[in-house]
Amino acid sequence: MQSNQLRYRVIRQYKQLLFMGREYPRGYQFFRDKLHSGFMKNRDLVDASQIEEKLRFAEFIEKEIAALYHVRKYRSMKRQYYSEE
Repeated sequence: MQSNQLRYRVIRQYKQLLFMGREYPRGYQFFRDKLHSGFMKNRDLVDASQIEEKLRFAEFIEKEIAALYHVRKYRSMKRQYYSEE
């Protein structure tokens, strides 16, 4: 049962990152290719602790992408509402 739960979490994390990559600055195709190669590189992992470690790293990447989007949104709003003096 443990392996099925890990498999579900890996697939869910992959889908979440794909969703977040739609607005990636270098383009969706670039992001998708990098994400796919990263996940495929680790596809042979069988040890649960290693898979958990990689999932934690993927969650870190997700948070970093969210921060990137927040900064971009903040900068856009700042440009819109404040004049450059």
